[in-house]
This record gives sequence, C-alpha cells and structure tokens, in this order.
Amino acid sequence: MLTAVKNQVRVCALSVKYNIMREMLNKVTFVTNILFMMLNNATFIVQWVILLRLRDDVGGYTMREVMLLWGLAASSFGLSRVLFARVFSLPELIINGKLDSYLVQPKNVLLSVMTSETNISAIGDLLYGLLLICIFCFSVSRFLLFILFTVTGAVIMTAFALLLGSLSFWFVRSEAFANHMVGSAVSFATYPDGIFKGTARFLLYNVIPVGMAVYHPVHIMTQFDAAKMLAVLGYLALLSALAVFVFYRGLRRYTSSSLMGARM
Repeated sequence: MLTAVKNQVRVCALSVKYNIMREMLNKVTFVTNILFMMLNNATFIVQWVILLRLRDDVGGYTMREVMLLWGLAASSFGLSRVLFARVFSLPELIINGKLDSYLVQPKNVLLSVMTSETNISAIGDLLYGLLLICIFCFSVSRFLLFILFTVTGAVIMTAFALLLGSLSFWFVRSEAFANHMVGSAVSFATYPDGIFKGTARFLLYNVIPVGMAVYHPVHIMTQFDAAKMLAVLGYLALLSALAVFVFYRGLRRYTSSSLMGARM
C-alpha cells in the first residue's frame, strides 16, 4: 500500500517537473510571465499604502495584516495552479469528452488529471507571496506557519475547484458557475474579513472556503490559536474527501467521446 502511494506521488512529481521543463524551453517567455505576474500583484500595494495612510486600519487590518493576507492569498493560489492547474479547467475535459486519454493510463485517474498541466505565471504568485512575508512581517515562526498555510490553502482551493468542476458530470452548464465561484474566492481573499458582515461573512466561512484557506490562517499567524488551527485542518480533510468522492461518483456517469488522442 505504502509502495503504491509512493509510486503515485513520484509519478505526479515527475509530471509537474516535466510540465515546468517544457515551459522553460522558451526561457524569455518563461521568465517574463513570472516577472509580469509579480509586477501585476505589486501594483495593489500602492492602493493599500494610500488607503492605510488615510485611516489606521481597514476591517481591523493594519498594513502588516494586509500584506499577510495578500501574500497568503497569492502564494496559496499560485501553488495550486503550479501543481494542479488542470483542475481549474476540469469542466472542459468532462463536457468535451477529453478524459478518455486519462482513463487508459496505468495510474490514478484523478492525480493524472490534476498534475497534467502547470500554469507558469502562477509561479510569480507563489514567489510574490513569499517575498511579501519576508519583507513586511518576517519571523521564523511566522514564516514556517506561512509555508504550512500556503500548502493548506492550495489544497483547499484545489479541492473547491475539483468539487465544483465535478458537477459537470451531472450539469452541462455548470462550467460558468464553477468558474465564477472559484474567481469569487480568489477576489474575496484579497480583502479583510472584518469588512464583511452577516450573510456575506457566513458565506465566506461556510460556502466559499476563503475563511479557512486565508482568513483563519492570517489570524493564526498574527495571534496563534490552536482551535482555529484544528478547524483549518479539519475543514481541509472534509472538503478534500468530499471533492474526491464527488469526482469518482461522477466519473461513473462519464460518457467516452469519439475523440482520438493520447497523452505522452
């Protein structure tokens, strides 16, 4: 059992490695995509610098918390797109019958799909997040927590995208809904949770997983709370299990297409 798991992880790691190496064939484009993504993210710092000069905090967040928020949101989203970019286009594979080539491969179908594509510009998001934590609020303990929550945030965002994408096994028009929900999660993750009240706050902590992917981790990094830590890890486990269950349940309904193609 352990050997099988180890082999699957090794195959997935190699898949991601070769995806990145393939993108690096054009080194200028590779580096440019990363740098421009970092520059694009950095432009928002100006907005927050100006805003926080006009008032002491926004939703209870000072400049330090805002940078933690932006850094964690960027790095979590970046890591999920670097490792599991294909999950975010899962509805297209299902609707167009493009899962066929994954079903005939001698490895786990879900892992094969998840690691079959890498978004290179997302490396810029990941590096940007790490740069923010080092510049604005570095400490060894906070940096270690940041690395941990980058991983948990990436897994939560990936599981959320997988869960919504898998709805395409049942509903053909669910692609737009899935893209909108995932996009909303990324957008909300860059604003302090203190500005959201009532229904909006409930949705962000219970429906759209921004609360567990970003908000709770930021609070933990500023003031450690073991209960919130357990809540994040428990939510990650439950959402991941649900997403995997729904994917394989839907896979039973998948109808093979007449498309002829193979992945090398």
